[in-house]
Amino acid sequence: MDKTNPIPIPVKNALRKLGSDIRDARRRRRIPVAIMAQRAFISRPTLLKLEKGDPGVGMGTYSTVLFVLGMIDKLRDLASAQADPVGLALEEERLPNRIEIRPRRLGKVNQEK
Repeated sequence: MDKTNPIPIPVKNALRKLGSDIRDARRRRRIPVAIMAQRAFISRPTLLKLEKGDPGVGMGTYSTVLFVLGMIDKLRDLASAQADPVGLALEEERLPNRIEIRPRRLGKVNQEK
């Protein structure tokens, strides 16, 4: 493990699975590595690193490859509120039980009467 940039094991596992899933999606579409790399504007070695789940590959590269595969919508909704039950529950806890309605202040026009 790199001591300057430690990556938690669950993150490594998730990246490996993502890379493997991307490789499988590319193969299901019968897209050769060279053509996929060309469409994503990356080198073949970078694509191979991505497919192995290398954490050094940039988020933009992963995003572009998902776009080429027609899967960018899944990335767009990855951290949306609907996909965040913990965040929604915490937000709901902070909602007030009662909402107090305060009377409006009289404007200068009404005060002069």
